[in-house]
Amino acid sequence: METIYLDTHVLVWLFSGDMDNFSPKAIDLIENRELLVSPMVLLELEYLHEIGRLNYNSNEIVSFLKESIGIKISSIPFEKIAIESIKHSWTRDPFDRIIVANASYEDKELLTRDRKITQYYKKSLW
Repeated sequence: METIYLDTHVLVWLFSGDMDNFSPKAIDLIENRELLVSPMVLLELEYLHEIGRLNYNSNEIVSFLKESIGIKISSIPFEKIAIESIKHSWTRDPFDRIIVANASYEDKELLTRDRKITQYYKKSLW
Protein backbone atom coordinates (compact mmCIF):
# COMPACT_ATOMS: atom_id res chain seq x y z
CA MET A 1 0.00 0.00 0.00
CA GLU A 2 1.32 3.45 -0.87
CA THR A 3 2.03 5.93 1.88
CA ILE A 4 0.95 9.55 2.21
CA TYR A 5 1.90 12.08 4.85
CA LEU A 6 -0.82 14.20 6.46
CA ASP A 7 -0.56 17.88 7.35
CA THR A 8 -1.69 19.08 10.77
CA HIS A 9 -5.06 20.48 9.68
CA VAL A 10 -5.91 17.12 8.13
CA LEU A 11 -5.58 15.45 11.53
CA VAL A 12 -7.70 18.14 13.18
CA TRP A 13 -10.50 17.68 10.64
CA LEU A 14 -10.31 13.87 10.83
CA PHE A 15 -10.47 14.02 14.61
CA SER A 16 -13.47 16.35 14.55
CA GLY A 17 -15.20 14.22 11.90
CA ASP A 18 -15.61 17.28 9.67
CA MET A 19 -15.38 15.52 6.32
CA ASP A 20 -16.93 18.50 4.49
CA ASN A 21 -13.50 20.15 4.58
CA PHE A 22 -12.04 17.42 2.36
CA SER A 23 -12.05 17.22 -1.40
CA PRO A 24 -13.27 13.93 -2.91
CA LYS A 25 -9.67 13.21 -3.92
CA ALA A 26 -8.47 13.80 -0.35
CA ILE A 27 -11.08 11.40 1.03
CA ASP A 28 -10.03 8.76 -1.48
CA LEU A 29 -6.38 9.16 -0.48
CA ILE A 30 -7.21 8.90 3.22
CA GLU A 31 -9.25 5.76 2.66
CA ASN A 32 -6.74 4.02 0.37
CA ARG A 33 -3.27 4.90 1.63
CA GLU A 34 -1.11 4.15 4.62
CA LEU A 35 -1.28 7.36 6.65
CA LEU A 36 1.89 8.84 8.15
CA VAL A 37 2.54 12.02 10.08
CA SER A 38 5.69 13.83 10.97
CA PRO A 39 6.40 14.07 14.71
CA MET A 40 6.31 17.83 14.09
CA VAL A 41 2.55 17.50 13.63
CA LEU A 42 2.30 16.38 17.26
CA LEU A 43 4.19 19.45 18.37
CA GLU A 44 2.01 21.74 16.25
CA LEU A 45 -1.16 20.15 17.63
CA GLU A 46 0.10 20.68 21.17
CA TYR A 47 1.01 24.28 20.40
CA LEU A 48 -2.49 24.90 19.01
CA HIS A 49 -3.95 23.37 22.18
CA GLU A 50 -1.74 25.52 24.41
CA ILE A 51 -2.84 28.75 22.70
CA GLY A 52 -6.50 27.74 22.93
CA ARG A 53 -7.16 26.94 19.26
CA LEU A 54 -7.81 23.24 19.99
CA ASN A 55 -9.83 21.79 22.85
CA TYR A 56 -7.88 18.52 22.83
CA ASN A 57 -4.16 17.96 23.25
CA SER A 58 -1.94 16.24 20.73
CA ASN A 59 -1.93 12.93 22.61
CA GLU A 60 -5.73 12.74 22.63
CA ILE A 61 -5.97 13.52 18.92
CA VAL A 62 -3.18 11.24 17.78
CA SER A 63 -4.21 8.33 20.04
CA PHE A 64 -7.76 8.50 18.71
CA LEU A 65 -6.60 8.58 15.07
CA LYS A 66 -4.10 5.77 15.60
CA GLU A 67 -6.87 3.59 16.95
CA SER A 68 -9.66 4.65 14.59
CA ILE A 69 -7.90 4.94 11.22
CA GLY A 70 -4.42 3.59 11.84
CA ILE A 71 -2.24 6.66 11.37
CA LYS A 72 1.43 6.12 12.12
CA ILE A 73 4.17 8.49 13.26
CA SER A 74 7.30 8.68 11.10
CA SER A 75 10.41 7.34 12.80
CA ILE A 76 13.02 8.93 10.55
CA PRO A 77 15.85 10.30 12.72
CA PHE A 78 15.46 14.03 13.34
CA GLU A 79 18.98 14.80 12.14
CA LYS A 80 18.06 13.54 8.65
CA ILE A 81 14.85 15.58 8.64
CA ALA A 82 16.66 18.71 9.83
CA ILE A 83 19.19 18.37 7.02
CA GLU A 84 16.36 17.81 4.51
CA SER A 85 14.52 20.88 5.82
CA ILE A 86 17.39 23.13 4.71
CA LYS A 87 16.20 22.57 1.13
CA HIS A 88 12.82 24.14 1.95
CA SER A 89 13.83 27.77 2.40
CA TRP A 90 10.57 28.94 0.77
CA THR A 91 8.92 29.05 4.21
CA ARG A 92 9.83 30.56 7.55
CA ASP A 93 7.19 28.47 9.35
CA PRO A 94 9.18 25.83 11.26
CA PHE A 95 6.17 23.50 11.46
CA ASP A 96 5.58 23.54 7.70
CA ARG A 97 9.27 23.26 6.97
CA ILE A 98 9.74 20.10 9.06
CA ILE A 99 6.44 18.52 7.98
CA VAL A 100 7.34 18.98 4.31
CA ALA A 101 10.91 17.80 4.95
CA ASN A 102 9.56 14.59 6.49
CA ALA A 103 7.59 13.82 3.33
CA SER A 104 10.29 14.98 0.91
CA TYR A 105 13.02 12.98 2.65
CA GLU A 106 11.15 9.82 1.62
CA ASP A 107 9.97 11.35 -1.69
CA LYS A 108 6.36 10.86 -0.53
CA GLU A 109 3.19 12.78 -1.15
CA LEU A 110 1.78 15.16 1.45
CA LEU A 111 -1.95 15.69 1.87
CA THR A 112 -2.48 19.37 2.57
CA ARG A 113 -4.78 22.23 1.71
CA ASP A 114 -2.10 24.78 2.58
CA ARG A 115 -1.67 26.94 -0.52
CA LYS A 116 1.95 27.83 0.11
CA ILE A 117 2.92 24.20 0.57
CA THR A 118 1.02 23.16 -2.56
CA GLN A 119 2.75 25.94 -4.46
CA TYR A 120 6.27 24.84 -3.51
CA TYR A 121 6.12 21.14 -2.67
CA LYS A 122 5.36 19.38 -5.94
CA LYS A 123 4.27 16.16 -4.25
CA SER A 124 1.50 17.83 -2.25
CA LEU A 125 -2.04 16.77 -3.01
CA TRP A 126 -5.52 17.93 -2.22
